[in-house]
Amino acid sequence: MRGRLLPAVAALVFAFGAAAQPPGSTEPSEPRAGTWRTWVLTSGSQFRLPPPPDQDVTRGEIGQLRALAADRSPAARERIAWWETVAPAYRWNQVMLEEAINAGLPANLGWRNLAVLQTALADAMVAAWDSKHAYNRPRPATVEPGLEVVGTTPPSPSYPEEHAVAAAVAAEVLTYVFPQRAARFAQMADEAARMRLLAGVAFPSDVAAGAALGRQVAAAAIERARRDRSDQPWTGSIPPGPGLWNGTNPVFPQAATWTTWILASPDEFRPPPPPAHDSAEHAAEMAALRAYQRTPRSNAAAMYWEVAVGGLRNYEYWNNQAARLLLEYGQAANAPQAARVLGLLNASLADAGIACWDAKYTYWRIRPFQFDSEFRTVVPTPNHPSYPAAHACYSMTAALLLADLFPRDAERLQALGRESGDSRIWAGIHYPSDVAAGQALAARVAARAIERARADVAPVQRQ
Repeated sequence: MRGRLLPAVAALVFAFGAAAQPPGSTEPSEPRAGTWRTWVLTSGSQFRLPPPPDQDVTRGEIGQLRALAADRSPAARERIAWWETVAPAYRWNQVMLEEAINAGLPANLGWRNLAVLQTALADAMVAAWDSKHAYNRPRPATVEPGLEVVGTTPPSPSYPEEHAVAAAVAAEVLTYVFPQRAARFAQMADEAARMRLLAGVAFPSDVAAGAALGRQVAAAAIERARRDRSDQPWTGSIPPGPGLWNGTNPVFPQAATWTTWILASPDEFRPPPPPAHDSAEHAAEMAALRAYQRTPRSNAAAMYWEVAVGGLRNYEYWNNQAARLLLEYGQAANAPQAARVLGLLNASLADAGIACWDAKYTYWRIRPFQFDSEFRTVVPTPNHPSYPAAHACYSMTAALLLADLFPRDAERLQALGRESGDSRIWAGIHYPSDVAAGQALAARVAARAIERARADVAPVQRQ
C-alpha cells in the first residue's frame, strides 16, 4: 500500500539520531560519537591521538592565527564558507560523485567506491570525536576571546580538526580510486584544512593532528578495499540451455563474489529460483508484457529511470536524495551524523548490488527480448541476466533505508522506489517477478541496514 514500509522493515522505524545543533549553540556536537560503531577500524579509539600541545605552544599558535587573518581576502572568505556550510563527508561525497560520473562508472563500481570513501569518512569522524572528547581542547576563540573568527565556531572540541581529518581520508581514498587525479585531490585537501586556519576556528596543531589521523584511517580503508575482490577477473562461463540468458560479455559477473559490508555473504538473502521458462507463470508474465498498453507517460518514466538515473547515474541520484534530506532535517553540517548517514547508505547499496548480482548469475534468467525475438522494448536491455531486477534491488534498498532515516519523507521515497522497479516492466526489459524478487531482496538488505544503524550508537566503554 502506498506510504507504508514493506513488511520486512515495517517494525524497524526509529529516530536516527539528533539533528544538528543550531547556529551559535553552546551545546556539544554529538559528544558520544567517539563511541559509535565503526566499519574498518576496531573502535574509535584505535588511533587515538597523543595529547594536544601545552599552553605555551597554544599561545604561540594564537599568534599564528592572528597573522593568518591578514590573508582573509574576499576569495578566501568564499572558500571558507564553501567548506564550512556542510559537513566534510557531505562535501567530499560531491567530489566522489562528480569523479564517478565523469569516469562513466557503472552502478556496481560506483557504489563500491562510494562505500569505500564514506565508510572511511564515517570511521574518521568517530575516531576524531574519540580524541576530541578524550582531551576537550577549547577552540581558539575560547582561548583568546578577542580573536576574530570567520563563520561559526563549531560546538565540538578543537583537537583534532574534523575537516583536516576528512580531507586526508578523502584525498587518499580518491587517489586510490582515481590515481590520475591525485594532484587535484591533494590540492583540495590542503585547501580544506587551510581554510579552517584562515577562519580562525582551529589551531595549526589541530590541523596537523587531523591530517595524521586521517591518513591512518585511510590506510585501513584502502587495505580493506584492496582485499574486497573487486579487481578479480571473471573466470566462469555462460551456461547454455533453454530459458537461460544467451548474450555475450555479461556485465560484472564477478561482482557476485565481492566482499560485503553488512551482509554475511553475497548469497545470504538469495531469492528462490524464478519461474521456469516453460511454466504457465512465465507464459503469463510474457503475455502481460506483450499486452501492456504503453503511453507517453509510461515511456517517459521508463526513459527517465534508464537514462537520467539508470545504471550510470543511480548512485548519484540516491546520494543526492540523501544530501537533500540531510539539509532539510538540519543534519548536513553535523559532521559525525552526515558521515554516518552517507556511510550507511553507500555500504548498504553496495551490498544490494552484490546480492542482486549473486542471484542474477546464479539463475541466468533469460530476458524478455531473448525469449521472444519479436518483442520490442522502450530502452535497450542491459547486458546481464533478468532476475532479479537491479533497479528494484538498488532503488528499493535506498528508498526503504532513507524512509526510515527520514520518516517525514517515507511515503515519497517509497513511491520512488516502487516506480523505479515498475519502470522496468513498462520498458519491457523485465518480467514482473524480476521486480518482485528485487524488491523483496531490497527489503531484507534495508532491514539489515536498519539493524546496523541501531547498533551504531549502542554505548561502548571508552578505552
